[in-house]
Amino acid sequence: MLASGFWRISRASAVAFAIVTPAFGQHVILDAPGLVPNRSAPLAPVRPAPTVWPRLDPGAVLCNTVDDLERHAANMTARVSGGRTMAADCRIIAQPTGIQIVTRQGQGRTLVKLNVAGDVTGWTDAWLPDKAPAGR
Repeated sequence: MLASGFWRISRASAVAFAIVTPAFGQHVILDAPGLVPNRSAPLAPVRPAPTVWPRLDPGAVLCNTVDDLERHAANMTARVSGGRTMAADCRIIAQPTGIQIVTRQGQGRTLVKLNVAGDVTGWTDAWLPDKAPAGR
């Protein structure tokens, strides 16, 4: 009878072990940030901001007078050839800036008014067609 009771307990233990072991396997927790990648929600697509036209793009030159614009052009040539440069009251545009075209004098001189606070006008040699280029 003692042997029979031992086998019953052994059999019940084996059945309980067979049921409990897979249940423990379902509750595995991996707390290793380097092993498991984070699953974050996908980001919303970024829509490009509407562009203003006409505008001066970064790198465009804005000078106070036509003479300054001509000196700036002469300075560019002088720097390449190693000649003397003259002082010109010009600045380089750092970010896209909306403008209004006031007047044009030929292809390389355009008087523009910046769309900023105050009455800022200047001359530029930037290419400014009447209509925005395709794809902008």
